[in-house]
Amino acid sequence: MNDIAARYSRLSDAFAAMVATVPEERWSSPSPCPEWTAREVVGHVVDTQGMFLGLVGRELGDVPKAADDPVASWDAARAVVLADLADPERAGTAFDGFFGRTTFAEAVDRFLNFDLIVHRWDLARATGGDERLDPDDVRWAREATAAFGDALRGDGVCGPELTPPGDADEQTRLLAFLGRRSW
Repeated sequence: MNDIAARYSRLSDAFAAMVATVPEERWSSPSPCPEWTAREVVGHVVDTQGMFLGLVGRELGDVPKAADDPVASWDAARAVVLADLADPERAGTAFDGFFGRTTFAEAVDRFLNFDLIVHRWDLARATGGDERLDPDDVRWAREATAAFGDALRGDGVCGPELTPPGDADEQTRLLAFLGRRSW
């Protein structure tokens, strides 16, 4: 398994673990993402997997809706992406993306892996879960933001940068940079 597939597998497992621990009564809790509930965060993450598959002419197929069963929806969606990453031909499918010519695997790494880190925190914050992110993932995500440029602040992406407390740790600094108040 290459580095991108391994990272996606690990991050999608962590997201799945978070989804699986959400108490039923917390699915309608508001998330840090404006106007989204916890369930809608999962729906967004599932839909984004499908969007990126669509960029290379593939689709998620018949996966359960997150609105009906967030756990089954995420498990089914990530299985499709993992299968495509495991197939060198599919992983290497090139397309003209948001930032020029790229491959499916590169897009997964740049966007989907980033989303899995940030939205795992969003889901934890919304539902009272464990908000701690792996420090290596925090560093990786912070480095990944450099490639986004002004698109990071585009409509529906990340909010305006916040100023964290002076003694903030790297996770708090990353989240503040992404417009999320974690303190």
